[in-house]
Amino acid sequence: QVRLVESGGGLVQAGGSLRLTCVVSGTIESISTVPLGWHRQTPGKQREFVALASAVDGNSYSGAVKGRFTITRVNAKSTVYLDMKNLKPEDTGVYYCFTNERGVSSWGQGTQVTVSS
Repeated sequence: QVRLVESGGGLVQAGGSLRLTCVVSGTIESISTVPLGWHRQTPGKQREFVALASAVDGNSYSGAVKGRFTITRVNAKSTVYLDMKNLKPEDTGVYYCFTNERGVSSWGQGTQVTVSS
């Protein structure tokens, strides 16, 4: 099975920065051929898309984070990062790393990000 393990979450003040890391392992034939991205679960709301690093296109972001977050994939390390800057309290939530291979999605266990006012 494909495994994704997130790390780097924590507690930060509004306006601060944080880097999330996701390491991929398992049965993916080639890491360079699959999309890698991030969703988040905010308390009281549905899980929402955050950022995507496509295997064939450029990066994309939700309107809520565009200009503040940066997604970077390093295929040689089977790793994708999410660099978050100018964090806001509304960014608080559990962040999940994901991939999709031939229509089958895989998710990490999530890492908590808490932004205080």
